[in-house]
Amino acid sequence: MKGALGFFGVFLSFLSATAATNESTVTCGSGQICESLCGICEEVFGGPTMDCLSALFEHSCLPKFNYAMDLMNTTDWCVWGNVNSLYSNLSLCTEEMSDCLQIPWPNPLVEDFFVDIHSAYFKECPTEEFSDPTPATVFALVITPICLIPVMVSLVVLKTKNGDGSS
Repeated sequence: MKGALGFFGVFLSFLSATAATNESTVTCGSGQICESLCGICEEVFGGPTMDCLSALFEHSCLPKFNYAMDLMNTTDWCVWGNVNSLYSNLSLCTEEMSDCLQIPWPNPLVEDFFVDIHSAYFKECPTEEFSDPTPATVFALVITPICLIPVMVSLVVLKTKNGDGSS
């Protein structure tokens, strides 16, 4: 109990010291790229916010993807082998930007970003949906257990009537 109270006291003293000096406790990822991204966010948006992250996606990640997709024929967009590396690079870019700004990934902004990508490039792609089986297949799958139940019941009755327990 004393340990918990001691931790609570240290925590309160930290809060009061931070409040007294008006220090900002905004942190950014390590590395030169992260520091420059955080600097941009600080200047334009007042810190690493979701608005800044959205702007970074729009100006850093999306143009590379759009350029590569525009070089492709639209029929090639639906072939996963053709867009796999582009899509992975886009995903990696969004993850790195989020990590630099210390914003959890994935997040609703990333989800909306990828929904927009899908609606722009992949909405015409055919999907591999399951279809209903033919009536003959359904009939065979339903009738087989129905017919086997009376046969199994008959075998059990015949075996128990014998009384000796042997086959």
